[in-house]
Amino acid sequence: MRDTIEMAKDIWVGDVQAGKYDNETVELKGWIKRARGSNKIRFVVLRDSTGEIQCVGKRDALGDDEFDSLKNSIIETSVILTGVVNVDDRASGGHELTITSVEIVGPVNPEKPFPITESAMSAADGGETEFLLDNRHLYLRTSRMTTMLKIRSTVFGAIHSYFRNLDFLEYQAPNFVAGAVEGGSTLFEVPYFGKKAYLTQSWQLYAEAAMPALERLYTIAPSFRAEKSRTRRHLTEFWHAEMEIAWASNAEVMEHGEGLVRHIAKTLLEERSTELESLGRNLDDIRRFADTPFPRISYDEAVRRLQEKGVEIEWGEDLDYSKEKILTQDFDVPHFLTNYPKIAKPFYHRVNPEDDKYVLCHDLLAPEGYGEIIGGGERTWSEHEILQRLEEEGGPTDAYQFYIDTRSYGGVPHGGFGLGVDRVVSWLSGADHIREVIPFPRDSRRVTP
Repeated sequence: MRDTIEMAKDIWVGDVQAGKYDNETVELKGWIKRARGSNKIRFVVLRDSTGEIQCVGKRDALGDDEFDSLKNSIIETSVILTGVVNVDDRASGGHELTITSVEIVGPVNPEKPFPITESAMSAADGGETEFLLDNRHLYLRTSRMTTMLKIRSTVFGAIHSYFRNLDFLEYQAPNFVAGAVEGGSTLFEVPYFGKKAYLTQSWQLYAEAAMPALERLYTIAPSFRAEKSRTRRHLTEFWHAEMEIAWASNAEVMEHGEGLVRHIAKTLLEERSTELESLGRNLDDIRRFADTPFPRISYDEAVRRLQEKGVEIEWGEDLDYSKEKILTQDFDVPHFLTNYPKIAKPFYHRVNPEDDKYVLCHDLLAPEGYGEIIGGGERTWSEHEILQRLEEEGGPTDAYQFYIDTRSYGGVPHGGFGLGVDRVVSWLSGADHIREVIPFPRDSRRVTP
């Protein structure tokens, strides 16, 4: 083994499998995923971030030293394999490497083998046992998790491209805040130099402060909710894509929410079809999400539908996940719920001027039982109305004085939404649990590794 490894990597397994190096001699750098063979021939599956390829090494060609080093290398040993690329329809991916030289870079101690085995994976329901969560730092290397992270990266890129193509400006807000956005019961309180502070639930209030300056703005940032929910769709730390736009109605904000989700689905089709199919996702479903307009129903209509299905619900209740899941059974694409009762939504949602029992807001529910992925609406934008709404809720106004000030100096109609990125990735990838689509999930029971 060389003391110094040349750092540059010029050739990737994915490019070899794409046919770019047929019959050429190449140097591949990666990790051993599987190995088998005899004392004379070894079959090694080499993986890197772009794919995997079978590599064949023979003692006669390599010599005793290099062959034995290959033979003694176990799973997750990092290696540099040089060899000739052969086209072979029998091999996975259609190519095979005939090894001409072997270099071990990072050996693995056989007395402490890689713990994420195929038996551990098969024993786990979707790969999510406590053992695999405890070893998340190593589980990231598995093909399923690698695939999820690639899909996740593409979703983040699609969000950026949607907004930037429409001349939105990316804007950041603080993670330490003085007050709630979604409700005090879900705030994480933290000590802050002798004072109380909280981890942010949303970028929204600080985005509205910048709205008169930037008019069209967005972010992708973590948000925190101290919810003890242990469902397949809840995390205490999650990634939030949020937007705010001036001079916009609730209907116009919904158009952006629909446009963004359809753009994400379209981008995944263009860039990650292979990965989606490897997860068992039907690409026709993704095409439908990308191409079909999203229906819209009112809160009142949703309540009527639920009651007709025998669900106990009273007008004015917010719709929890159990009810959202039932509603999604009526649709094969995402659908909007609009115009919730005022008593069910926070102070910043604007009261409908045509009927003050309702607010101008919306949720977007994903089909297949995934539920809410977007919440948004038109904001309460006049100083008089925001003071009235805060008084109705009976909360202190000191923490929101900066927010009230934004209405005192040239308030204008505006709105925005927040999209749960992890939920969108979970839905579009067909994941069984939201933990599958984030590298290190945080919930009410886990803060390590």
